Amino acid sequence: MNNEYFSFELQKTDPETGARAGVFHTPHGDILTPVYMPVGTQATVKGMLPTTLKEVGSQIILSNTYHLYMRPGDDLIKRAGGLHKFMNWDKPILTDSGGFQVFSLSSLNNITDEGVRFSSHVDGSYHMFTPEKAMDIQHNLGSDIIMAFDQCSEYGYTHEQAEKAMERTSAWLERCYKVHDNPKQALFPIVQGNMYEDLRGESLKRCLPFVKHGIAIGGLSVGEPKPRMYELLDYLQPRLPTDVPRYLMGVGSPDCLVEGVLRGVDMFDCVLATRVARNGTALTSRGKVVVRNGKYKEDFSPLDPECDCYCCKNYTKAYLRHLVNVGEMAGAMLLSLHNIAYLHKLMKGLRESILGGYVKDFAREFYKKQENPTPFDPLQG
Repeated sequence: MNNEYFSFELQKTDPETGARAGVFHTPHGDILTPVYMPVGTQATVKGMLPTTLKEVGSQIILSNTYHLYMRPGDDLIKRAGGLHKFMNWDKPILTDSGGFQVFSLSSLNNITDEGVRFSSHVDGSYHMFTPEKAMDIQHNLGSDIIMAFDQCSEYGYTHEQAEKAMERTSAWLERCYKVHDNPKQALFPIVQGNMYEDLRGESLKRCLPFVKHGIAIGGLSVGEPKPRMYELLDYLQPRLPTDVPRYLMGVGSPDCLVEGVLRGVDMFDCVLATRVARNGTALTSRGKVVVRNGKYKEDFSPLDPECDCYCCKNYTKAYLRHLVNVGEMAGAMLLSLHNIAYLHKLMKGLRESILGGYVKDFAREFYKKQENPTPFDPLQG
């Protein structure tokens, strides 16, 4: 399942939980797993410069096929030399297929076995995404890891609705592989099936013949209770291939990162870190800190006493609260820097604990420090 451009080295698996530490070798560098990937939807991570991302430990970032197709256009990015050159990022890039945005952002879409006809959220113009079109766009972008075009079924779908979406995703996967021919881009199939274990199992079965360099789990963290997501990951874990990275799409809260790693997931992405930063919220080793709140007006302590990022070393909660409350962009930038740095540090700690053989102890200590620990303890399950 390797070629001269991609290979995955599994360094250690925790015998009790299945948590994994590895190295994913790609054309633009090695990725130490487990890894959190910041999201750069529009070819930039909001509030962060590429140099800053590297300083806080970002190994790979994610960009969005749908948004880049809309603006500035994948053809333009191809003419610019590809996404790496266009955005001045020389480390790995993963792009999603645009499927989730086609279904979630368009006020009007028509889904058929051929593809999805939808209206643009930008100007209302009509477009058609097919598996072939999604591959063509990602080929133009030149990202290292690309995703198969899939139908992400909504939480609350009936079994019949979810089954139809899963079957369509499987058929689209075959079409994606027929037109994908760039060995410098690793194509990941996506396991769908909504909240139904039988459909998840069938989707995985249909994905396996197409697993070359990695596999993704989609359609989770879409509104379901967290315990249900963990149950589905428990179901999938012993059935997933072990010799490639496993990517849980759209999941990135600290507790979900911990629980995902404990269930054998290697890669995660989420917009949460920068989105909540823009709303004045920090993710810390003690839990969320909403710095815009009045109780921090005269709090001259750092955001997180355990963090050594630029924000925590140089600024206080009182100052950050001031920036946020007067609308200065520096507030969102500093909080974004901290949140991403914190999640990278969390993943590094998880990786070290896997290699050191104490990952469950690490997870327990993580929850012990949180001001509002989860009422659900999957570690006992």
